[in-house]
Amino acid sequence: MGKALVINEENFESIINTDKPVLIDFWAEWCGPCQMIGPVVEQLAGELDGQAIIGKVDVDTNPNLSVEFGIRSIPALMVLKNGKVVEKMIGVQPKAELEKRIKAHL
Repeated sequence: MGKALVINEENFESIINTDKPVLIDFWAEWCGPCQMIGPVVEQLAGELDGQAIIGKVDVDTNPNLSVEFGIRSIPALMVLKNGKVVEKMIGVQPKAELEKRIKAHL
């Protein structure tokens, strides 16, 4: 079973430059809604292992990524393909919605 990758400023470029869809969850430890969506993100990492890359960026320890992507509210979820943002969602999303948006780019 796959697990959501820990994405940071050092490994970000090497992870997003792929033809697979990459779901990134911008979150923080102190954020209640982030804690709610965390298990859903982990579930998707397992279910879509090999098809998509699922990762999490802690906004407190990676402020440059937050600025680069204009993150002002968390949880913020983005789907990237070939290094470009193709989907952007703010707030807690149902698992089915996240799955649909990822699979649209498989």
